[in-house]
Amino acid sequence: MEAPWRQGGRGRGRARPGEGFAARAGAAARPPAARAHGSACVTAAGSSGETVSGECRVLLFTQLSSQKKFDEIKKANQAAAKKLVEDQFSSSSEEDDEDAEVKQGKILAKTFTIYTSQTDGDASELERTRQYMNEAFQSGAMTCLICIASVKRNQAVWSCCGCFCIFHLVCIQKWAKDSLFLVSSVTDDDFGKKDYPWPCPKCRFEYKRSETPSRYYCYCGKVENPTLDPWLVPHSCGQICEREFKPPCGHKCLLLCHPGPCPPCPKMVTTTCHCKKARPVPRRCSAKEWSCRLLCGRTLLCGQHTCENPCHAGDCQPCPRVSKQRCICGRQTGERLCASPQWQCDQVCGKRLPCGNHTCEQVCHSGPCGDCPRSGKRSCPCGKSKFTLPCTEDVPTCGDSCDKVLECGIHKCSQRCHRGPCEICRQEVEKQCRCGKHTKRMPCHKPYLCETKCTKIRDCQKHQCRRKCCSGNCPPCDQVCGRTLGCRNHKCPSGCHRGSCNPCPETVDVKCNCGKTVIKVPCGRERTIKPPRCKRLCSRPPTCHHPTQEKHYCHFGRCPPCRQTCQKTLTCGHLCPVSCHDEALVKQRGSHQSAGPWEQLSEPAFIQTALPCPPCEVPIPVECLGQHEVSPFPCHSANPYSCKRFCGRLLACQNHTCMKECHHVTKLNGSADGKKVGPECLQCEEECTKPRPPGCPHRCVLPCHPGDCLSCLQMLKIKCHCKLSVLYIECLKLTSADLKEKELLISCKNQCPKEV
Repeated sequence: MEAPWRQGGRGRGRARPGEGFAARAGAAARPPAARAHGSACVTAAGSSGETVSGECRVLLFTQLSSQKKFDEIKKANQAAAKKLVEDQFSSSSEEDDEDAEVKQGKILAKTFTIYTSQTDGDASELERTRQYMNEAFQSGAMTCLICIASVKRNQAVWSCCGCFCIFHLVCIQKWAKDSLFLVSSVTDDDFGKKDYPWPCPKCRFEYKRSETPSRYYCYCGKVENPTLDPWLVPHSCGQICEREFKPPCGHKCLLLCHPGPCPPCPKMVTTTCHCKKARPVPRRCSAKEWSCRLLCGRTLLCGQHTCENPCHAGDCQPCPRVSKQRCICGRQTGERLCASPQWQCDQVCGKRLPCGNHTCEQVCHSGPCGDCPRSGKRSCPCGKSKFTLPCTEDVPTCGDSCDKVLECGIHKCSQRCHRGPCEICRQEVEKQCRCGKHTKRMPCHKPYLCETKCTKIRDCQKHQCRRKCCSGNCPPCDQVCGRTLGCRNHKCPSGCHRGSCNPCPETVDVKCNCGKTVIKVPCGRERTIKPPRCKRLCSRPPTCHHPTQEKHYCHFGRCPPCRQTCQKTLTCGHLCPVSCHDEALVKQRGSHQSAGPWEQLSEPAFIQTALPCPPCEVPIPVECLGQHEVSPFPCHSANPYSCKRFCGRLLACQNHTCMKECHHVTKLNGSADGKKVGPECLQCEEECTKPRPPGCPHRCVLPCHPGDCLSCLQMLKIKCHCKLSVLYIECLKLTSADLKEKELLISCKNQCPKEV
């Protein structure tokens, strides 16, 4: 049985009976028992048919809200994961390494394979298309001119068929819609009913309203929503383009689906020259029009001469020769271009007309002069009466009122039929000004303009008309827009207008450090785009002591550290074998002292300085002080040393050797032997230990010495044979004597006391 506080599954988070809904809803984070209790509430209510209690409703609401939050978080995580995957295939901002260049080269080669197979490997005609394709791979080179943002691989795009510029599909749709709205609102009385075109933002190529893009297609237009493939050109379907060449020749493009214009047709056709004189020869379809350079020889329009230009396309030029030609009337002759034989002189014809009374007043003309213009029926000046009179008489006035409409267009001339123009209208009328706000009585021929300035907003929706007495049809705003364009470098030069300004038409050169490699980008992108990667070697002078620096490509910033061998001559005469250390980064110490333990430690500062060459490490054979051995030592520490052995030189006594540790020995004058004892060696202080002659019990009285010991002259105390006398005999005599002599020396010469 469960404890009372756990019964019902409410746990510690259950609400008190007096708390409201908000307090109960606040306990959303319940243990699993609470969720079980909620399901139990639903089950109990469903089985018994009773109304669910308030607490059960709170639990059900909590479960639903928690599930809703869980679903929202799940969707957000999925969207973030999808975006992360897509960003990995975004415009080539991550493909700056050499592996990406190799991959790009393979994709381009695959795209051009079919074309180059037709041209025997010649790709000289593909440079323009290659430039567009390189921009599709390069980071920031493909820029939407409408939003001034990079065009990424995973974004829907649209390409203009005139300039082949690429825009975001959403941007070009908005552009077309805004363009149509602005044109229709200004020029169309029946707004939106006429089919006005909309222009490309870059080249102003016009498209019909029905040509507004609504779907995302690849470059060749075959595949809708092309899949993102890292081994294809971005936004390409990977199929053969098959677009018609321009100008059309009957063949289709052989490249794989690609941005930019199609290259010239590579097919081979057999054609003759322009003048048709040469034999047909096989040529590229894109260059099938050719000249044999022979004289054209076709008859010119003058009918007298032939074309002397080399074989050419189209019609022959007008004949350049000069000849004497008569004018149309035939009275004058002058030198004129053969190509324009028809010319008029400035003389009046003057021929007598058929009436016999007047002459022709036309300037030099061809054909008959015609009838006299005063013959036949003629009208009076007001045109109401007609008279048949000889050509020599003038038509009289009819006497009726003129009744011609005056210049005002309202009143008629009140004079009698008269010759010449009618007078101005002098009737006084109630005139309304052009804007319709004021009236005034004044002569009809005078215009009435009031001084009231129009306060209507012009079509730019910014400025007032401010024209005096405006009729309401305000002219377009004559002020310059002057707003800063999206590039933030230039201002809009167009007249003041509604909506967004056109993209900046300027392009900016982005150069590498040496200025030899240049890419053109839309104005405004030069601040965010990476400089082009230059394949030329860096031309900066070396900053170290070497005459030349290591070969590396052009770059911005400092050159990389020199990795050549130092090769400076050391004091010992050897060359420094380590890497160049003229510009080594050294940690700067003691530059700042902290005020206390609360102050955060700053990052260590590094300064660039030249380090001295390290000690020479070339092995040098060095003999020890006592000349016992030869060992290799680094050049910087190649000094005489002690090998820690005993000296071992034979001392002056010729019996013992020097027992000092290996030491320096001064060579005496005239001594060539390096093993002889020197003044630095020990002096022998031993006693003479040479063996004594047999029978001599004494030591050598000399210290250790070379050669034989001195003869022993000490006296030996010996008893004679009879043991009665004590004899004193020199040790040398006794030891050097033989047996007989010894017998004699030991004898005391006295009578022997022994008994027989």
